[in-house]
Formats: sequence, structure tokens, C-alpha cells
Amino acid sequence: MSGSVRARRQPSPPGKLSQSAPRFPHPRHDHLDADQRREAASKGLRPGRRTHAVGGLNLSPAEWKLLVVVLLIACAVRLFRISQPNSVVFDEVHFGKFASRYIKSSYFVDVHPPLAKLLITLAGWLSGYDGNFDFKDIAKVYENVPYVAMRMVPALMGIATIPLAYLTLRALDCRVTTALLASLFITFENGLITQSRHILLDSPLIFFTALTTFAWTAFCNEDHYEPFTESWWIWLSMTGLSLGAVVSCKWVGLFTIATVGLGTLKQLWTLLGDLRVPARLWIKHFVARAICLILIPLVFYMSMFSIHFLILSNSGEGDGFMSSEFQHTLRGRGMADTFADVAVGSEITIRHVNTQGGYLHSHPHSYPGGSKQQQVTLYPHRDSNNDWRIVNATAPGDPYTAWMDEDISYITHGTRVKIRHIQTDKSLHSHDIRPPVSDVDFQNEVSGYGIPGYAGDANDDWIVEIYKGDKRDKESSKRLRTLRTQFRLKHPMTGCYLFSHKVKLPDWAYEQQEVTCNKQAVLANSLWYIETSTHPKFPPDAPKVNYKLPGFFAKFWELQKVMWTTNAGLTDRHTYDSRPDAWPRLRRGINFWVKDHRQIYLLGNPIVWWLSTAAVFMYAAVRGFLVLRAKRGYRDFDNTKVVKYDALCGFLFVGWALHYLPFYLMRRQLFLHHYLPALYFAILLACSVFDLVTSTLRPRVRLQIAAVLLVIAVWNYSYFSPIAYGLPWTKAKCQKARWLKTWDFSCNDFLDDYAQYKGTIAPTPHVSSPALVNNPAANQGGLGAVPIGEPVKLEQPAEADTTTAAFGQAEPGRDIFGDHPHNDLKSKQSEAPRVAEDVAEPKATSSVSVEPSEAPPSQEPASNENVSWGSSSAESASEVASSTAEAGRQAGAEHEHVEGPKPEEEAEADRVREALFPDAED
Repeated sequence: MSGSVRARRQPSPPGKLSQSAPRFPHPRHDHLDADQRREAASKGLRPGRRTHAVGGLNLSPAEWKLLVVVLLIACAVRLFRISQPNSVVFDEVHFGKFASRYIKSSYFVDVHPPLAKLLITLAGWLSGYDGNFDFKDIAKVYENVPYVAMRMVPALMGIATIPLAYLTLRALDCRVTTALLASLFITFENGLITQSRHILLDSPLIFFTALTTFAWTAFCNEDHYEPFTESWWIWLSMTGLSLGAVVSCKWVGLFTIATVGLGTLKQLWTLLGDLRVPARLWIKHFVARAICLILIPLVFYMSMFSIHFLILSNSGEGDGFMSSEFQHTLRGRGMADTFADVAVGSEITIRHVNTQGGYLHSHPHSYPGGSKQQQVTLYPHRDSNNDWRIVNATAPGDPYTAWMDEDISYITHGTRVKIRHIQTDKSLHSHDIRPPVSDVDFQNEVSGYGIPGYAGDANDDWIVEIYKGDKRDKESSKRLRTLRTQFRLKHPMTGCYLFSHKVKLPDWAYEQQEVTCNKQAVLANSLWYIETSTHPKFPPDAPKVNYKLPGFFAKFWELQKVMWTTNAGLTDRHTYDSRPDAWPRLRRGINFWVKDHRQIYLLGNPIVWWLSTAAVFMYAAVRGFLVLRAKRGYRDFDNTKVVKYDALCGFLFVGWALHYLPFYLMRRQLFLHHYLPALYFAILLACSVFDLVTSTLRPRVRLQIAAVLLVIAVWNYSYFSPIAYGLPWTKAKCQKARWLKTWDFSCNDFLDDYAQYKGTIAPTPHVSSPALVNNPAANQGGLGAVPIGEPVKLEQPAEADTTTAAFGQAEPGRDIFGDHPHNDLKSKQSEAPRVAEDVAEPKATSSVSVEPSEAPPSQEPASNENVSWGSSSAESASEVASSTAEAGRQAGAEHEHVEGPKPEEEAEADRVREALFPDAED
């Protein structure tokens, strides 16, 4: 062959063709080119992702397994020894008692909405609780109460908060390590542990706050990806339901509503500035948010009160807080129709328009000082001692009998009348003598004066001044009409007006409300109306009236006003209250329970608490620094990483600020547990800062740093666990644990050695021996535990544990019925006079609360707004609402009437009486 011809290679045999590798590898399925990345970013997708996970949550199967492990740890931490202590702890005094009221259908008033209390009640009812335990004192041992089941409600909600924290940070595009750190921080946070193990409301509140935050984050992810999808509507509706639930637990939930509301306004404002969004579409966004974030929470909130009213259908201790119309919707408070007119000689009951409408009342017991005449008070319950007869003071002869021989004549404006107490034949009387409590120049004593057959004197006279009538009844503005006319009673001899206010008389008057004659009377407290009227000369078919029963919306709105007023009135100091500036620093906690040389004291995990506070201030400082740099022309906010973490941390910072800063505006009692919702946001913010700071580190290094932080947090948890669980502790360890001098758990209540706990020791009484406050020599362990039922007074002004005006405190004076502000007149603080032994009244009192109920006429229960909180907080009004008078006190023997100094007219009347009736006794 020619050398220029190349030999041909033999062909490859069939089936043995070589498979040469392609020059360019096949592209990855999730690879995105530049245009696709821009489009994915505009839809809120993470880098390198073509698809969108529901709610922005793209969790791997391993993460779900990790969550299960975290939940198991949380259950072990939260449920450990939940049956201990087996006695009442802190505000279980109030919320346990409210569960009893629900089961008994007995009406009560609390400053908090009903959802959390209803859930606790449901657990007790399903477990067979009959509502007969009184929850009277802290450390009282439970008997026939499924308290573990009731404690499980807040405990399970505390556990459920932990995965919500994890999911929230993952939805905010934080790393798995960050979300895990946050969930474990919350797991081992001692304050949250203590609060979630008892029958309290804060754990449900924090759970629904966390649920709202998670649902809102998921909705924002859906809204960024594609609005108006099915999942978009689900997350938006879920956010609305969560908002309704959080505000139905406590009004602190309004701060959560404000957090979501600000986010909503930001979204709508951004859409309004987007020229690609037509007006019709913007309106659609607005309406959708209005329905789901305003209407749904409102309906949910009102539905909780509908259930509340449905269950509490019987008369109870909370009646006195509500209007007469409201009270008559309750079983046992209904009233038969009464005559519409009031004539001379009518037998009437008179009610106060203000101060929960108590009845003008008198009973056969005398003031221990002043005139020493018969007491006249305001009493919240129906009683035969509320009955009076009104007659014409200008009638000739004896006005109390002259009306029987005259035709019917009505009481009109300006009529001069006398009002006599039917049970004791004493006339409503006033004179220039100071009252026993409101001992000020412009207040006169009001008493019952006279004897049977004695016509009285000029100091028994009163002038009727009609203030206003009912628009539906024109005659009610011309003459006194039952239930329709509001009027004043002016004392012509001294120029003062019959008056009552929220000041309680001491024990010798059964703590009923004071009635005075005030020369500088506040108009609202000087108005009265007639509830019932009978007259023997009225024909049976004479016009009759009755209360107009309110519907649901009227009852709902009235209760909201009562809750607001009562909540605002919680201004007295408590032994363990604190102010907002102390909360982020964890300056002091709350003593929950002391018994058998053990103590439960609400104190947070210091490392978690202080790290979260540091993160809050760090973000604020860095954000302010970036704003200053932007003013100087730096373009930090063009960096996508800066924008991402600014939005993430900014949202959590706003949540913290809105749940914390408003407390600075409140003058009511505040406690450390009010900071817990803000603490939740602070912990998430701290972990978000951790995510930013470690974003450039390798995953292994990031995990190691997180592990170190977690080990410190767990050690802190373990170190302070004895006061979280009520475990044995020694005085030495307790004293070493007082890292701050303001941590006032009482080390004196613990034993010296653990071996002493194993031996047989006599249990301590329910009341722990108090240590001297601020005396290191006597109390090396800090402030002693608060004795149950007795307030410990700190070395601070005005420390008191009641929610009513203190004895000796009167309302400031005011120009009579003018539009001028109150004069700066202070009531003279005077000690209530003591009753002599021969007129002492037997009185059984409760060391924690006094609760009124309908009392038989022969009994004089205490009035209905006084309560001694002991070491329990007055926040629950639980607190003020259950603060009502205790029924069933049996009055002692009738006091011997002692005549005191009287004005000239009274002295003359006495001389006449003694001449005519030498054997008569008063």
C-alpha cells in the first residue's frame, strides 16, 4: 500500500461502543440562572430554591425529629413534681377560686378576660371538681381538688410555646442552630417554668402571644410569595384567631395586637407606594386584613364573654360591681314590679347612683365616737334595714302620722321631707359633727336619730332637688318617680348634701361604705334614686315599673368599663411589686409560696435574662449607628444581609418594646411576671443576634458556641431550681445564690443541712416567720417570706395590701356641683375610733379576702370592695373583682345608745323628749 494511504481501523464490535463522558456535566435540577434568581427573590424565595414551602417553613425530616427531642426535654422540665406543692400557691388563691365560681355558676368580676380561666375551669370540671374548695389562703392544703389537672393547662401551654419559638425563628430564615438555641433557652428559663406550673394566667398568655407571632411570620412569608392563595388566607385567619385568644386571656394581649397592627400598616403603606398595585387590589388587601385582623379577634373576644355570661347565671360576689339593671339579669336578683309614683308616706328603698349603687342603710348599732347615734351606711344587698318612709316635713302635727289622714300628694322638686328608718324608727339626720372616717371640715356625720312617737327636729329635714328624669317619662323630671328620677337631698340646716364614696368604715360598722353630708360634694356621688315604692293608698292597678334588662352588648360594654375602672384602681403597693425599670435587669422576683422549710420564688434564669437584655440594647445601638452612617452617605442598607437582619431583629425589637414600654405609663401594681411576654421577644431577638454574629463562622464553630451558651443556661437553671420547684435547699447555698442584694428570697426559711430534710421534722405552720426587712444581721438571706394573710411592710411609703381606700382617707373636696377641678384638700388621716368592750361586735374575718353573698336581714355582712391580698398579687383582681364583703356575720347584742354632744336644736329636742317620755330609752 502506498505510504500516503492511512490504514483504516477495524470497527468496534456491536454492543461494545465506548461511552465517553460529556464535556459539560449535566446541570443541577435546582440550578437557577441570574434571571431566575431575581424572580425567586421577588417572590421571597431563599437563594437556590425554585419552590415555596407553606408559611416559609422548609424543615427537613431530621428537624422534626429534633423538635420531638426538644419537646420531651420540655415535658421533663415543666412537669417535674407538678403535684408539689399540694397546697395553694400565690395567685391560685384567686384563679382557683374563680374556677369554683364558674362551676357553681356564681357571678364574679375579674380584671382579666375569661378565656384562660375558662380553660382552667374546663380541666377541673372534666376531672370531677365540684367547686367546694375555697382557695382561701396561700399554702392551704388541697382537699378534693384536681389541682394537678388544673395546673396541667398552663403547663402544657408552656410546653407548646417552646416549639413555636423554634418554628418562628425558622420561618424568619434563621439557622437550625439558632432556632434550637432559642427553644432550649425558653425550656430552661426559670421564670417561665415557675409561672407555667401553677394555676395562673401568664402561661396561656405567652402561648397565644407566641402562636400569634408565628402565624403572623408565616403569613408575611406567604404574602411576600403570592397573596390571596389558600395558604395566605389560612395564615391570616389563624393570626386573627390568635389575636382574639391572646387578648381574651389578659388585656396585655392588646400589645400583641399593636405589634401585628404596626406590621400591617407597614405592609399597606408599602403596597400603597407600589405603582404596580392598582387601587382595586390595594382595597382588597385592606379589606382582607380588616376582616381577619380586626373583625375575627373582636368576634372571638366577645364570644368568650358570651360564654362567661352564659355560665355565670346566678347571683354572686361580683353583683355589687355591676349596675342595678345588670344585677337583675342574674338568678336570685330579680325584682317584682313596683309602683311608679312616690307619694308622701311611701315606703321606699333608696340607692346610690354611683359606687355600684348600694342601698341607703341603717342598723341598730351606734357610732363609737362623734354623736354616738345610730349608724347610717351604704350596703350592697337587699335587706329590711334598707326600708325608709318619706313624709312631708312641713305637715302640721306629727308628719309621720299626718299623711294617713290626707289625700295622696307626690314628692316634687323643692319638697322639704323627713325620711325615717322603718325598722328602728330613727330619722335620717345630720349635724355639724365630723364623720368617723372622713374627718374634714366640709363633711358632716349622718346618723339615725329619734324615738318612736317623736316628730324629730330641724336636723331631720332634707330638701329634694330633682337632677334629671328619664326621657321616656316626662313626669319623672317634675316629681319623684321610681327608677326614673335622679335626685339630691340637701340638708337645709347646714347646706350639705347626702353623699357617699368608696371609703370603708372600720369593723365596728362591718366595713360598710361611709355615708356623710358633704358641703363640697362631687355631683356623681350625691345622686340617688328610688328603687322600690309602696303606699297603702295606691290602687292595685296603679302604674308600675321595673328595671329594663340589658341585652348582651349592654352587659358586655358595662363589664368592660368595670374591668377598666377596677384595673386602674389597683394602685396600692404590694410587698413584692416592682417597677418596669427593674425587670430587664432582674432586680427582684416574687415570693410565691413558703412552707415546710421550702420556698417557691419567681426568679428568671440570669444568663438568659441578661443576654436577652444585652441583645435588645445592642440592636438599638447598632441600628442607631447605621442610621447615622446613612446620614453621612454610607449605603449599608444596600447590603442584602444588613436588610435581612434589620427586618428580622427590628420586628422582634418592636414586639419587645410594645410589650414592655407601655408599663411605664401605668400607675397600678406591677410585678415581674408582667415582663414575661416581652422576655419572649427578647430571647428570640438575642438568638437572632447570635445568628448574625456567627453567620460568617463554620457550622461546627457556631454549634460549639451555642453549646457553651446552653451549658451556662442549664447550669443557671439547675442552680436556682430549688426555688422554682420548691425543693430542699440549705441556708448556705441560698445565701451564695443571692448574686444581687435585691433578690429577696428568704434564706432563713431553709434548713442548715440537707440531712435535716430526711429526718422527721415538724411541719412549719402555713405562715412563715418573717425576717426583719433590710436588716442584714437579722436576715442574712434577704427579705423574709410574706406571712400568709398579713402584709409585710417595706421601708417604703404607703405599703398596703388592700384595693380600697384606707380607713381615714376621704375624697378631696370640690366646689359644689361646679365644673371646677377638685380643690387640693386632703382628708385628715385619723385612726378609726375603737369600740368599747360593751359594744364590741363579734366578727369572723378572712385573712385573704372577704366575699359577700345575699345575707338574711338579721346579718350584717361586710361591704363589697375590701380585700386583703396577703402575699398574693392584687393584679388579678382577681383581685379587686372578688374583693367583696363576707356574708354571714352575726350581729351582737343591740348597742346601748349613748347620747353625745349635740347642737342647740338637738339639745332642746332632748329636753322635750325627756319631759314627755321620761321612761323612754333610745
